[in-house]
Amino acid sequence: MSENSGHSGHDVQREVSELEGKSTTASRLFDLRLIIGGLFVVYGVIVTIAGISPSQATLDKAEGVNINLWTGIAMLLLGIFFLGWLKLRPVPPVEVVTEEEEDGA
Repeated sequence: MSENSGHSGHDVQREVSELEGKSTTASRLFDLRLIIGGLFVVYGVIVTIAGISPSQATLDKAEGVNINLWTGIAMLLLGIFFLGWLKLRPVPPVEVVTEEEEDGA
């Protein structure tokens, strides 16, 4: 069939290799651990900054607890956990089985 379409086997193999590389990159880019971890770190920084110098009214609402500071620190730790998890256990590359390998197995 490759003779009829005008593509050589080498061209098809090269295109398949390029698509495999793009697929692996896309799966790493859109890993939920990256998105969740990044959002928790960003929001954690914002909430922690808000909790560094709270107003007396904010402390009175929370019965004397600086809830923004503690929540911000917890969010930062959770975000760092997700990003560390992604770094320690990255997404494995996608293995594509060719027709020759399927016939041989």
